[in-house]
Amino acid sequence: MVFLSNDRRGHSAVAELARARILPNGYDLVAFAFVAALAVLALHGAAEMRAPLEGLATAPISLDPARLPEYALRTTLRMFAAIGASLLFTFIFATLAAKSRRAEMIIIPALDILQSVPVLGFLTFTVTFFMGIFPGSQLGAECASVFAIFTSQAWNMAFSFYQSLRTVPRDLDEVSRGFGLSAWQRFWRLEAPFSAPGLIWNTMMSMSGGWFFVVASEAITVGNTTVQLPGLGSWLAVAIDKQDFAAVSWAVLAMGVVIVLYDQLLFRPIVAWADKFRFEQTAGQEKPRSWVYSLIQRTRLLKSLLGPFAWVWGSLMRFRLPAITRKAPVARRDNALASRLLDYAWFALVAVVGVWGIWTAFAFVSQTLTWSDAWIAFEGGLITLLRVLVLIAIASVIWVPIGVWIGLRPAVAERVQPVAQFLAAFPANVLFPFAVIAIVATGASPNIWLSPLMVLGTQWYILFNVIAGASAFPTDLKEACSVYQLRSWTWWRRAILPGIFPYYVTGALTASGGSWNASIVAEVVSWGNTKLEAFGLGSYIAKATEAGDYQRVILGIAVMSLFVTLLNRTLWRPLYVFAERRLRLN
Repeated sequence: MVFLSNDRRGHSAVAELARARILPNGYDLVAFAFVAALAVLALHGAAEMRAPLEGLATAPISLDPARLPEYALRTTLRMFAAIGASLLFTFIFATLAAKSRRAEMIIIPALDILQSVPVLGFLTFTVTFFMGIFPGSQLGAECASVFAIFTSQAWNMAFSFYQSLRTVPRDLDEVSRGFGLSAWQRFWRLEAPFSAPGLIWNTMMSMSGGWFFVVASEAITVGNTTVQLPGLGSWLAVAIDKQDFAAVSWAVLAMGVVIVLYDQLLFRPIVAWADKFRFEQTAGQEKPRSWVYSLIQRTRLLKSLLGPFAWVWGSLMRFRLPAITRKAPVARRDNALASRLLDYAWFALVAVVGVWGIWTAFAFVSQTLTWSDAWIAFEGGLITLLRVLVLIAIASVIWVPIGVWIGLRPAVAERVQPVAQFLAAFPANVLFPFAVIAIVATGASPNIWLSPLMVLGTQWYILFNVIAGASAFPTDLKEACSVYQLRSWTWWRRAILPGIFPYYVTGALTASGGSWNASIVAEVVSWGNTKLEAFGLGSYIAKATEAGDYQRVILGIAVMSLFVTLLNRTLWRPLYVFAERRLRLN
């Protein structure tokens, strides 16, 4: 309650103060202009997605540059719909895996398998499903496309969030428990903020990684079903088929403009906002900047309008579940025995379901295929495995030092961020013409020189995660290294490599899985009527998908899942455990 005197000048001063806090200023006008423009574009694109399916046949993809803004809008909306679904998936399943041992037994192996399933493998079965849900509407094909993009984004984000939750510093966890915070409050006040920097960088990487498969997700060919949704991916597919270099260049230009726009309007403000969640005990010397974030901070009316939503969100964050009463010692022993028995029962259930799934797949595949077909797929898997290991090793040697150098310099990271996003988003399909022409002209072996196309889109997982790890490296540890004059290899071995190692493992794991996925578009490339093929599991699955041979598709996916799971369990998972136990910040 405010008591006002009879002094009119005092009244006018209070009124002026109230107006200054509520009335819009110039920053509000600019912010509302941006919001209104984005809302109109989103509504227009959403309305187009609900058009009749016959419209795709009557209005095929046109290579007229005037259509590029419309195509870019449609592709961008699909990308953001997929990233939203990926965030929801990450918060639910990665948190369950990090918090529950029983859930982890299912979720982590499932993520290992799902990240190895190629986009074409999902499209083989989801196109018919979604188009059956929305008959006669483009919405079914749109959902199939969004789901395909989701499968190229979600696993990386889930692994990143899971790794961050498992490496929260113990002292901070003990302090939060000492303050009596519930599990819900600890998650939103400690664990989610601690995980924010890594999750944000991996979200940017996933957004860029989705562009790598945009052609496969928009220009869909499964057996006798062919759908070309309006978008940059379909534009590229048509341009490559017609050998139109000019159209390919227009698509790359449009893609660059879109990436710069959503980097400036979304990701850079989020990076600047999330800088306050860095784990350190001394103030950082340099902070990332964003003109959009500064604009929002200077608005008046926009802050007032968002106030109720902030209050509701804050109330949810303070929500407290009823406390669980402590058990007596005897009761705790009985509870531990019951927990072990439940673990055995849970493991048995998981094993039974797994055996049933394997047997079902085997029965389906064995209807038309023999053991010789299985050996061909297995042999192709060995060749693709060799390519993946060599390419990940080369990418690590190149990008770890570069990522550390960028991440330790926020000003450099600010400038490099959009460039790195564009390079990560650059689809390998654009380079197929040059690869085909060069290989045909020189007579080189496709089995060797098509291999680098596998890692073009996935090497950036390593770079982005290393940048995230170096950016989150505490300032007090940097100062300690400076005080003790750690130099050269000692600095790398004692300080920075242990500091970024959990992030690197996440990047290398997802890059490995992404390389397996990318093999389906990198081992079979074409330019017009010229088609090159490298022997491997990716080309095996790509040809089976194009022919609508579901038995071979299932066999190829099963073999790829087997290789990826074994690689993760024998290499990446032990490194995860090592990073969690030995290299967490405490």
